[in-house]
Amino acid sequence: MNPSPRTGQTSLTVVANRLPVEQSDSGWSISPGGLVAAVHPVLGERGGTWVGWDGTSGRSAEAFEVDGLKIEPVGLTAAEVEEYYGGFSNGTLWPLYHDKVHPPQFHRHWWRPYQRVNRRFARRTAEVAPEGGSVWVHDYQLSLVPALLRHLRPDLRIGFFLHIPFPPPELFAQIPWRRQLLTGMLGADSIGFQTIFGVRNFKEVTRRYLGARSRDQWIEFDGHRCAVEAFPISIDTREFSSTARSSKTTKRVHELRGQVDGRRILLGVDRLDYTKGIQHRLRAFDALLDRRPDLTEKVVFVQLAVPSRENVDGYSEMRLEIEGLAGRINGKHARLGKSVVNYFYDSLERPELIALYRAADVMVVTPPRDGMNLVAKEFVACRVKIDGVLVLSEFAGAARELDRALLVNPFDIDGTTAALEQAIEMPGEEQRARMLIMRRHLFRHDVYRWANRAIGAIDINANADANAESNAGA
Repeated sequence: MNPSPRTGQTSLTVVANRLPVEQSDSGWSISPGGLVAAVHPVLGERGGTWVGWDGTSGRSAEAFEVDGLKIEPVGLTAAEVEEYYGGFSNGTLWPLYHDKVHPPQFHRHWWRPYQRVNRRFARRTAEVAPEGGSVWVHDYQLSLVPALLRHLRPDLRIGFFLHIPFPPPELFAQIPWRRQLLTGMLGADSIGFQTIFGVRNFKEVTRRYLGARSRDQWIEFDGHRCAVEAFPISIDTREFSSTARSSKTTKRVHELRGQVDGRRILLGVDRLDYTKGIQHRLRAFDALLDRRPDLTEKVVFVQLAVPSRENVDGYSEMRLEIEGLAGRINGKHARLGKSVVNYFYDSLERPELIALYRAADVMVVTPPRDGMNLVAKEFVACRVKIDGVLVLSEFAGAARELDRALLVNPFDIDGTTAALEQAIEMPGEEQRARMLIMRRHLFRHDVYRWANRAIGAIDINANADANAESNAGA
């Protein structure tokens, strides 16, 4: 017997690993973030529920409301946090989906908690979603939820969005539970990927390992049709631009510029993760100063590394490696009182981050693999004087849209070094021409357009699949 939905007027239920709220002494509040910024306004218009984990272990999972948004927590034990989240999600899927830039591990004792937690998310969603409502499931941690949810609540319209890259068949084939993951995702009516490459890879692996049929945007499997499309995620461009223009930000920009004595600022902003390529850019910067020692008095590299997954194996070692590299570069090139690399292991409030984006001359984004990379888009949105240069890895999803950046292969240290030199010396007129094109694109393709397209696809494709089944039955 299917769980009966709770009564209510909600028409959209968002399911994600994490809840969009944070707790302080004054209570719960909506937390900042790309997905939250995109979806919260839509839920505000339509009414909605968010199902997710609050980031703790052993806490009571009672529903509550924040700013009109109904919150449905899913409780996890400490062991599940370690094995489902730190283990299978981030020790198996995350590195493999990012082209094995770090060796993935395939442990059976991680797979079982992953299944168990996905079933718990599916059951909670089945309990709270309104009759005939739309459900939008997010990301690799919850790949099994769409099919589980379809079994529990066949009346629902289900979408799934993958925020990270989907790997090519040769890599995906290594997962012992590949069929289960694919079958889980195909329970959705619509699956969204960041780029067309993700769509192509997914179609190919479903054909190889499930025998599914695909035509145009559709995949047919087990009597069900699922649409697969590329929906590149974006940011609230106007909000970033407005904050960047404020007098408070402008004042802070002047202060930051004064702290570097007029030197040109090369900036990196990343979560501390092996997919972000922090080591690649620092090595390229080191090579640049080797080749151009005259620049040691003219430039400074500011690298902000935001703490991330500190309890996951390998991350503390990576932090030590990056900090050691920054220290060696300073030891080789710094002058008395003037470091050439300013490295910070910290997180910044958004106003301070926006001021840093504006203060920089060159933004360096060099992931060896990234689904999108919103930092690149945030930098462009904050360049209200239509200046600055973006150096961007061709392996970031954002490179498909921001093609007026200086695109680099981060594995090519010489090529990246040349791009840094070109960025530092780029004439203002060329900077303006490149930045203007990228800003126009971002203002046309902001986060609200992304959310509306992706959510709309759930309803459209669910209706199309229902019509196809009806015609087949006739």
